[in-house]
Amino acid sequence: MTPIDTRIFLTGATGYLGGSVLSRLIEHPTYEHTEIWVLIRPSNESKIPVFRSLGVKTVLGTYDDLDLLEDQAAHADIVFACADADNLPGAQAILKGMRMKHERTGVQPLLIHTSGTGVLIDDAKGLHSTDIIYDDMNPDQIDSLPPTQPHRNVDLAILKADRDHYVKSYIILPSTVYSHAKTKLVALGVQNPRSIQIPMLIRAGLVKGQGGVVGKGENIWPNVHIGDVSDLFIVVYENALLDKAAHGREGFYFGENGEHKMYDVSKAVAQALHELGKGRSPEPEPFTEDDYEHFGRSNLEYLGTNSRCRGRRGRLLGWKPKYTTENVLKSIKFEAEYVIQHEKA
Repeated sequence: MTPIDTRIFLTGATGYLGGSVLSRLIEHPTYEHTEIWVLIRPSNESKIPVFRSLGVKTVLGTYDDLDLLEDQAAHADIVFACADADNLPGAQAILKGMRMKHERTGVQPLLIHTSGTGVLIDDAKGLHSTDIIYDDMNPDQIDSLPPTQPHRNVDLAILKADRDHYVKSYIILPSTVYSHAKTKLVALGVQNPRSIQIPMLIRAGLVKGQGGVVGKGENIWPNVHIGDVSDLFIVVYENALLDKAAHGREGFYFGENGEHKMYDVSKAVAQALHELGKGRSPEPEPFTEDDYEHFGRSNLEYLGTNSRCRGRRGRLLGWKPKYTTENVLKSIKFEAEYVIQHEKA
């Protein structure tokens, strides 16, 4: 029997990002000596046999099951938190368990946590861009982020745990993640293959009957392909195992490989919907008050924010993203076709 050297607890195993990271861990050379436990929602209980067939152990529960999260974290050498970046009680339960692990063993467990560049957003409403670009090699700049920003309260709790020396924390911040995931778990039917932001814009266009844009679409966001950002998690993981990856306040890793003006994405959506007979014009039209009312103001206004960053820290560890903004724009028609085919407009 192969000896187990490392126990991993991973959340978000059936999700777009978490499933992609888990697929890479299963295929990684360390898997032979690793025991992986994943959190599965009761609604996904039917998927458990597939995970077990891959050698992945499962525990049934949600982020509301705080005792369960604490217990799993207390027995893990590494936690990959790939779900619910805004759930502070869930994060605190994981940290409490990791503190117990440290007190019992004297070893600092590793926490690879998923945040997001939503922590950088402003209130532009699509009317302007910004010259403020955050650099993950500048911890003082990241420290300046207000605690009221999205994800920030969870990030700060994790940073405190690192300062208290019972956890080594590595916070990965994906940006606009795009393209369908193509993993073993997707092929087996247990992972969501789809992203969030661009399909959200497509759905709003379908409801409107025309590709739309928030304000003037002057705001700017970074982007990253699902394959590239999954690779970033693995690069951080490999370097953390060797104690070569910075952690704590210097352990922020932006997942980006270029950026786009939202008008360009909105125009690509409008063109795709027009070509598919679902839009009046190939030029995007500003969303109206009725559109905000119908689709949700907070959802659309989020698409009008600025979020700019540079991900240098991961690259210094060896991360080599391949896909660019050109790939974002090329992916949109396929996304539109998929939404039209698989969802009710």
